[in-house]
Amino acid sequence: MAQMPEMLSDLIGGKYKAKTLPGFTNMPDGEHYAQLADGKVLAYSYLTGEVADTLFDIKKTKFIRLDTIEGFVLSTDLKYMLVYNNSHKIYRRSFTADWYIYNIQRGELKPLTESPAASPVFSPNGRYIAFSRDNNLYVHKLDFGTEVAVTTDGEVGKVINGTPDWLYEEEFSTTCLFAFSPDSKQLAFVRLDESQVEKFAWQEFLHGKYPADYSLKYPKAGEQNAKASAIVYDILYKSQKTISLQGNEDGYIPRIRWTKSADALALFALNRNQNKLEMYIANPRSAVAQLIYTEKSDDYCVDFEQIDEWQFLQDNSMIVVNETDGYRNVYLYSLNGQKQRQLTRGNYDVTQVYGYDEATSTLFFQAASKDPMTRYLYSLNVKKDKLVCLTEQVGTHRATFSATYKYMIDNYQSATHANYYTLYNAKGKKLRSLLDNKGVEDEFAKLHAARKRFFSFTSRSGDKLNAWIVLPDELERQQADNDRFEQALLSSATKYPVLQVQYSGPNSQQVLDVWKPDWEYFLAKEGIIVVCSDGRGTGARGKAWRALTYMNIGKLEAEDQVSTAMFMRSLPCVNTDKIGIWGWSYGGYMTICAMSEPEAVYCCGIAVAPVTDWELYDSAYTERFMRRPQENSNYENASLLGRAANLSGRLLLCHGLADDNVHCQQAWKYVDALVAAGKQFDMQIYPDDNHFLRKRSNYKHLYMRKWQFLQQWLVKGEK
Repeated sequence: MAQMPEMLSDLIGGKYKAKTLPGFTNMPDGEHYAQLADGKVLAYSYLTGEVADTLFDIKKTKFIRLDTIEGFVLSTDLKYMLVYNNSHKIYRRSFTADWYIYNIQRGELKPLTESPAASPVFSPNGRYIAFSRDNNLYVHKLDFGTEVAVTTDGEVGKVINGTPDWLYEEEFSTTCLFAFSPDSKQLAFVRLDESQVEKFAWQEFLHGKYPADYSLKYPKAGEQNAKASAIVYDILYKSQKTISLQGNEDGYIPRIRWTKSADALALFALNRNQNKLEMYIANPRSAVAQLIYTEKSDDYCVDFEQIDEWQFLQDNSMIVVNETDGYRNVYLYSLNGQKQRQLTRGNYDVTQVYGYDEATSTLFFQAASKDPMTRYLYSLNVKKDKLVCLTEQVGTHRATFSATYKYMIDNYQSATHANYYTLYNAKGKKLRSLLDNKGVEDEFAKLHAARKRFFSFTSRSGDKLNAWIVLPDELERQQADNDRFEQALLSSATKYPVLQVQYSGPNSQQVLDVWKPDWEYFLAKEGIIVVCSDGRGTGARGKAWRALTYMNIGKLEAEDQVSTAMFMRSLPCVNTDKIGIWGWSYGGYMTICAMSEPEAVYCCGIAVAPVTDWELYDSAYTERFMRRPQENSNYENASLLGRAANLSGRLLLCHGLADDNVHCQQAWKYVDALVAAGKQFDMQIYPDDNHFLRKRSNYKHLYMRKWQFLQQWLVKGEK
């Protein structure tokens, strides 16, 4: 294989990736945060950035000395700290590690438990630590240094207590399903019985003479899920009570959260089709649960992620996020489920709620308020109904707040500005700069790359689609002469090949004003126009737009990608015989969908780790947008297996053989269908690697393979 061009190597190797602030933990006083640096956990002042205290020093501990630590967890009262090392991943987010308890005042370091544990949590009073080990939950009592088993029935492949199975972690973005009550007397947790869930098995080949066998419980669309139940453990009496959630026997419990009262546990339940969200308030002692809130949709799913942005207030009201008015908005509800007031309004989505400051009656949130491609930060004084935009620079703003909402860190970026981190007060007054990434911008500027330009066009369905484009150098120079890049596209005498970049999945976005130098800049330097569009079903355009692809994924999205190709073909600067498309995961699926449309507009495409048949993908994601195969005949239409004969253009199919997410079974079944249809294609496999293909040299190899493929089939246009 030829040597990778330096520019491409730098782009995919992260040379122009923005530096980020090191991770930190808010401290309760709202004036300080804690951060790990060089074996120390230091407390810093938000206002000055100076070190205020040393909470932990790896070289000054008593009883045990460690060589390194990877992270820490603070107790609320700041008397204790947990530190860990020797971490090992379970799934994408979760991990086990060797955990140690550190007494901050005494400097004493002791093991939490004798074997690796996961997801430890301090109780609010700082006297207990709950953690998971080998599918069971335990409580460590700090006063006595003793450990009590909360559960004993945990068993690999059968029962999981308090932590997620593969499905819950992957599709509900959680690593912990247990929580202490506000008075620290009860521990609520979710129990998952996965004994009836089928296994998916694969082999890895690179170590030893014989392949190693691996498997995990993986429920596919329409198949048996783990059975979820909610249990409350009484720490004093060592007793358990199971809380009954009527009608949710086949559904999910993606979150459990305590209200401000120790007598009120909030349980969030999603039905199997995920188009109904219910919140129950349970009394932990009687185990009686009352249905308080229901959000139901007949034409779309209910967004489970909104639950994380709910906030229970001291006056027994709650901040609620939902889509009941057609957009993602924020409301004030009573704890008995009555809507009291709509807080945010407008024909745009509130994309994140950072919290509600009860002391000042102020809501802080992010919104796609000006267009779907940008994000701005806002404060809303609820009593005065006063809305203030805290950020003005065009682009994308994300916030992190101190514990008391006194300070805000704005993470600002755009397609032309690498991430800038700035400290503000709650009213939007700048206090100090934290990190500016100007050095990264300067390095990128040396490439003299074309700008990523945002525009919109009308698709053949009559919809306005948002897009970005990166132009080859000659067109970029013409743009400078014409002031508008549209004029450069219309006036060029040279005809260029085009590559479409897309993901296209439900509620996703690729057309965002963010700093993301990728290989499109290299491709443009090589004379390829690179364009990306977000079609129907994508995010930040309201519920009705997201719902367009519901129950029939793969159809409208493919039509919109073909519409993008047809729009590009209408431009004088485009070689209409040289249009390609590529994508990863859902984007890989959409690549093949678009190449299988009746209009043969693509000369080539690249599909990395694509889904090819949704009945083979996991239940929670698939059924969220398609419901179960037993009740939706469109699964057959969405499958690529029956459309192999319709494939037009040359396809490069890439997959990792140890992909636990989109199994290589998806690729093999499609390969078999292509062979049966007499279709020639290219294929690149990577042994012992997962969905992201980051192991060993695979990622670099993949991009070189893709570039060689494009040179052959897009640039030269072989037949």
